[in-house]
Amino acid sequence: MAFFLLKRLLTLVVTLLAASAVVFVVLEILPGNAAQVALGPDASPEAVAELAQQMGLNQPALTRYMQWVGGLLQGDMGTSYTYGSPVRELIFERLALSVPLAIMAMLLTTLMALAAGIYAASRHNKLGDVGIMGLAQIGIAIPNFWFAILLILVFSVKLQWFAAGGFPGWSETDGGGFFAALQALLLPAIALAVVQAAILARITRSAVLDVSREDFVRTARAKGLTQRSALWRHVLRNAMIPVVTVMGLQFANLLAGTIVVENVFYLPGLGRLIFQSIANRDLIVVRNCVLLLAAMVVVVNFVVDVLYAVIDPRVKAGEL
Repeated sequence: MAFFLLKRLLTLVVTLLAASAVVFVVLEILPGNAAQVALGPDASPEAVAELAQQMGLNQPALTRYMQWVGGLLQGDMGTSYTYGSPVRELIFERLALSVPLAIMAMLLTTLMALAAGIYAASRHNKLGDVGIMGLAQIGIAIPNFWFAILLILVFSVKLQWFAAGGFPGWSETDGGGFFAALQALLLPAIALAVVQAAILARITRSAVLDVSREDFVRTARAKGLTQRSALWRHVLRNAMIPVVTVMGLQFANLLAGTIVVENVFYLPGLGRLIFQSIANRDLIVVRNCVLLLAAMVVVVNFVVDVLYAVIDPRVKAGEL
């Protein structure tokens, strides 16, 4: 197990280094000039050249890449061209919204998907199974931004139960509070969770049905266990490996996929920061945000790999 963890950690580091190189190169080859955007289209070439020198844009690309990676290792992400603030502070401020939003969406996804998937599997080829899978198919086909607009029209405009957008903050001194903040994140979390829950419900149903046909389950039923007892005591644990795999990928996708939904609900999260930074050509913010999202995906996949051996002792860590 120790060798497996060491190998996975090494893979994680190498993947992050490769991701940082790809992110840097892709942003470097994009057209545009951050100094020109900051000064406006009417700025003189001399002023643009002077600001570019102050930003370090006149240095060789390899030098700037090494400076960026070296700063990351020291916890320094640089200073935003647009906001004039340290990028680390900007990102941490926005993560205070994006991470709870992703966690809420993942909790809703898990609750809805596991309940729907297990219910459908226990009623295989019956009306309940067909109905649940039909709804799941519709959920997969619905874009989350369209569903977000629909939620706003129904619950904000028509019923007026929720605000149409904005975030009051977690602190009561800012006019918000814990429950007010959760209420503001509920509709965005539902919009993100519907598509993911539809996918996970189908995976859960398939995994439960596959394990239910195994010999050890038939043996347990032959010994007198009811269908429900066999399901909870034997089937679910063995069916959770593909489900946990998809859940890990979905959580990473939720962390990286909040850009559109945050803009629909006008939430000051990481997704909106990336959107605004792209519009302002603030590449240093975009670069660090994209690498952070890539790191989250890699870390989540690492955690999922480790959970394999915990969920199913038959899985040998060295063979993953």
